[in-house]
Amino acid sequence: MSVRAKKYLGQHFLTDETIAKNIADSLSLQGYKHILEIGPGMGVLTKYLLKKDIKTHVIEIDPESVDYLKANYLNLADRVYETDFLKHDLTEIFKNEPFAIIGNFPYNISTQIVFKTLEMREQIPEFSGMFQKEVAARICSKEGSKVYGILSVLTQAFYDAEYLFTVPPTVFNPPPKVESGVLRLRRKEHFTLPCDEKLFFRVVKAAFQQRRKTLRNSLKSFNLSDNLKANVIFDKRPEQLSVNSFLELTKLIETDDNQD
Repeated sequence: MSVRAKKYLGQHFLTDETIAKNIADSLSLQGYKHILEIGPGMGVLTKYLLKKDIKTHVIEIDPESVDYLKANYLNLADRVYETDFLKHDLTEIFKNEPFAIIGNFPYNISTQIVFKTLEMREQIPEFSGMFQKEVAARICSKEGSKVYGILSVLTQAFYDAEYLFTVPPTVFNPPPKVESGVLRLRRKEHFTLPCDEKLFFRVVKAAFQQRRKTLRNSLKSFNLSDNLKANVIFDKRPEQLSVNSFLELTKLIETDDNQD
């Protein structure tokens, strides 16, 4: 990959075959017939995916990597897409069919990849990949943790999140300055929210933007009624609330007398 592309992507290439195989094996392959790998580079993970009884597609922004993949994985050549995952309309590839996402994700866009997955959750029953360790831990953390936050709550509202294993810097080229972590997301059986989705996102984001304050203070912009603000839930700070508690909080705000 070119120096320019590496700088743009912020990507570190995995060189350990065992770890690549373990990531490939982390998907159940149940409930879908397609896998989309993001940022395959030179195919260290791709070759293990191609051994499985499922249709693998890869999306790669760097032309040099695209040329390498097409030349060295001939059975994949018509499913290599040279485009930006964050900007591409994936229905052009998969129509309305379900698919899983996997990859060694560039650190600088990894959270954006998760948010796009949440937007497309009706089509994405499973997701597995490598992040900067701190980001993976944050996504999988539970209430009470110092790293529990917006990304944790929004992801876990729709998916069961599991931290699988840690990966040291020494197995990458070039080696990153931090450890990496592999996680798996499996969509919940009931992933439709019992409240207004846009309001839920607003509540969660507003709460954690002032995470040291109680909800009574951090949610002032919602113009809550005095009756609702008297509820004991507003004495808590956001990191004390589970995902279900945030859903219940959103329902309370949704039905509050002061809301339009």
